Amino acid sequence: MLFKRRRAPSPVRRNASDDWRATLPREKNQVFESIVRDWECSYAMLSVSLDEALAQRARGELVCAQQQVAITSELLFRLTSTLTNACAVLSESGKRVTNLPLVQPLHTEFFRGDTGQSAASWNSLLHNVLLGHRSRFFHKLRILSNTVEHLGVEFEQNAHDIASGLSVEPAACWKQLDSLHYDLNTCLRESEVMLKSFLHAVPAEQLAVFGTELSRPRTAARPRPVPRATRATA
Repeated sequence: MLFKRRRAPSPVRRNASDDWRATLPREKNQVFESIVRDWECSYAMLSVSLDEALAQRARGELVCAQQQVAITSELLFRLTSTLTNACAVLSESGKRVTNLPLVQPLHTEFFRGDTGQSAASWNSLLHNVLLGHRSRFFHKLRILSNTVEHLGVEFEQNAHDIASGLSVEPAACWKQLDSLHYDLNTCLRESEVMLKSFLHAVPAEQLAVFGTELSRPRTAARPRPVPRATRATA
């Protein structure tokens, strides 16, 4: 009696949530922990600086608040440069990886401002149109990088207007800084998820080069704020 050979079950692809919960191998986890530690440190310094500026303004120390927000802007630029560089490295390295991880689109409810919500809406729309998971991976990286860059430009402009005393509506500018800071945090968390998912997929023989590229400092051109004509107190 002949029996039909059973077809081997297809491997089940893990989603982004599975990748996030799964433990990385030791060498890959070392890369992940090192990179994320640097990101978190930069974000923590940014957050402390912004909180101090907001507290000084609340106490009526407007000159000090203006000086502090200029420092905050510099810290934010360092973080946005780091994150956009990470997206570029992930995208370039992804071209050499056959089995890229599955990704989920950005969610509009995780953003406060128009920039982040528009980017998330566009990413979600195209995510359902793009057929292959490779296209979705690279598209999310492009959207994430562009969103970080635009958030940085907006923060720089508002911070410059406050620090220079040129803001027409200083209260609105301060509120915008808080909103942009929140949305940048969302982008940071998304970047961490993308990084860990990619590390699950990257072959062991490519890990050293990938880690070196990700850790290498890059110089980025800082955008110049557009001068404003009307002066107001902070």
